[in-house]
Formats: sequence, C-alpha cells, structure tokens
Amino acid sequence: MKNCLKIPRVFIPREGFEKWAVIACDQFTSDREYWKRVERCVGDAPSTLNFILPEIYLGENDEERVAAIREHMYEALEGDKLVKLNRGLVFTERTTREGVRRGIVAALDLEAYSCEAGVSAPVRSSEEVLKDRLPPRVAQRREAPLEFPHALIFYRDKKEKVVKGLLREELEKLYDFELMEGGGHLTGWFVPEYIAADVVQSMHAKGDPVFAVADGNHSVAAAKAHWEEVKKTLSDEEARLHPARFMLAEFVNLYDPAVVFHPIHRLVKETDAEALCDFFARSVRCKREGNVLYPALPATAEGIRRADALLEQFVRASGGRIDYIHGRRNLARLAEEDGSVGVVLPALDKDEFFPGLKGGVNFPKKAFSVGDAKSKRYYLEGREISYD
Repeated sequence: MKNCLKIPRVFIPREGFEKWAVIACDQFTSDREYWKRVERCVGDAPSTLNFILPEIYLGENDEERVAAIREHMYEALEGDKLVKLNRGLVFTERTTREGVRRGIVAALDLEAYSCEAGVSAPVRSSEEVLKDRLPPRVAQRREAPLEFPHALIFYRDKKEKVVKGLLREELEKLYDFELMEGGGHLTGWFVPEYIAADVVQSMHAKGDPVFAVADGNHSVAAAKAHWEEVKKTLSDEEARLHPARFMLAEFVNLYDPAVVFHPIHRLVKETDAEALCDFFARSVRCKREGNVLYPALPATAEGIRRADALLEQFVRASGGRIDYIHGRRNLARLAEEDGSVGVVLPALDKDEFFPGLKGGVNFPKKAFSVGDAKSKRYYLEGREISYD
C-alpha cells in the first residue's frame, strides 16, 4: 500500500504556549466577542493568532490581512521565537469534556487526497467542499513560508494498537499546558524518526478510503488547490519532495473513546409549521413534541440524506429557510418561534463512517460534528511549505 504520510520537521514555540495556541479559524464564526477576548489575551505575545484569518473577519480587508499574516510568518522565521525539531512526529493528548483524545501530528501527501465527487482516493474529504470558500484560504497559503494546521484526519484502529504502542515508549515531552478560553489541557511528546516510521506504517489500515478528513475539509482542499498551482511550475523530480506537496495535520483514531459524534439537527424557519409537520410525518414515522420532530431514521448517511431531501422538497414548494443547529435543547428553544420546526437527527454510527465514503461519496452537508466547538483543534505546530 502506498504511504500517504510523510515524517515532517515541525516548529514549536520556544515558550509561551498558553498564548501561542488558538482555536481553529472556522470556529465561533458568529461570535465576534470570542475573538476579541482572544486578541486581548494574546496582546503583543507571539501567537498563531497572527498567522490565521478567523472566518468571522472574511470579507473585511482580506488582502491586507493575508499580507500581514505573511509578514508575521517571515518575522517568526527570522527571529528566535521558534524551535525547529528533528524529523519526527508529535504525539498529543487533548483533555476535553468527552475525555482524553490522542492524536499524531504528521504530514499528509496531498497527491493521495481528493475531494472530487465519485473519485476514489486513499485520503478523502468527508463532506462536500464548497469551491467558493477556497480562494481566501488558497490566497493565504500562496507564497506563505509556513503552515499551522487545524485539520483532524481519521484513521481506523479498533484495537488502538498505534496509541498503545506509543504509550509504551519513553518520549520527550514538548509541552504541557491549559488551552485558552476553556479549551481543555494539551500535552505533546516528540516521536523520533526511528519510531515514527513504524507508527506511520501501522496507521495505514486496508480500506477505501484509508484516511478521511474529520475536521478542516476546506483547509485540506485549499492546500490541495495550492499544490496543484505549484506543481505546474515544477519538474517531476522537483515535485516529488516539494514541501507544498504535503500538509501538516493531526491524525486521530476514529475509535478513540474520546472521539464522539454529535448530530447536527435541522431547523426550518419562516415556514408553515403545521404543513411541514404533516408532510414530514406522511413520509417518515416520527414522534412529535410541540414543533420538534423525532423521525425514526437510521444512524447512517442515507438516513440524513432522506431527512434533508424531504426538507428541501418542502422548502422549494412552500418556502422557508433551513438552518443547522447543535444540541437538542437549543433546537427545542428555537423551534418555539412562530413558523419554525425542528427535526432531530441521529448521531452517525462510527462503523458507518468509512463505508459511507467508499467510492468517492461524501456525507451530506452538516452530517455530524466531532465534539463541540471548544474541543476543536488549536493551532500549535508549524511547518515550512516553501523554499524561500
């Protein structure tokens, strides 16, 4: 089986991890105060906040922000704030409300990845990638000397052999600190190359696909798009090991006990609530509490697609807007508004995850969430992606 991963050399900060690590840019996209608090916490300290464009600010001087990010990266490389580790992996333990999630930071070979519908690949996106969301991400990566990733990628290891093997090793601790804004605790250890080679190999389970993006689908797709641009300028030999061909990510075992799939429920607003409830109940057996429907759907991609198809059919014919809501209590509260109906969806079964992607099929939009917002990955490790 072709190796989809590369053992990288990564950067970590020399000190000040608490202010260095900030949450993924695609979180708290409606909560400007969250990001203002992060800015106040960081102040003038070295931080990955200077290397990212939080999505809440997209459309607000994007070109200036991207240029500033690039300048901050070059300043970091030229200064003494970063430490470049020897070639190896980083083994992480993240304590969240779901438990202790263990991950492995490695570099993904983007030649093995595809987000195109119907295309089988060793590494697949897990949901449809909206191409109009890629340009700002590609622009940020273009000519940038460094990357600081937030993508989580699943591998499958039901017996947890990979993690158990690492727990038996005596590894050098790199960091151990509390994440800002209630993000939990994060500890990381360095996995030297002579151990890392076996770890990488053992992560390659048989199947279609071998790996699948759990969080950060658009960031991985943007890295791929950027690599396709760079590749056109290179010879075959130059392309073989060019740093832009790879993307740093955290690889997490799908069967890690702390990996919890949360459903993302549907809320239809500004519609005829009674007509929608009647229409839905005629097609799917369901229980109704107020304006919240509990349909008897399987915990599979097909179950979610069926619900979405029915709601989209009704909205096209009768009007309304579909929104995506985390948490049953939140859904019930919002469904109390006039002209609103909530539809409770099941949590995806882990055993359905990889089979649901076979043959280049993506899950429906907003099919699941891995943990809550505060358990998403924080930026920390970096890697060079250009020769400049």
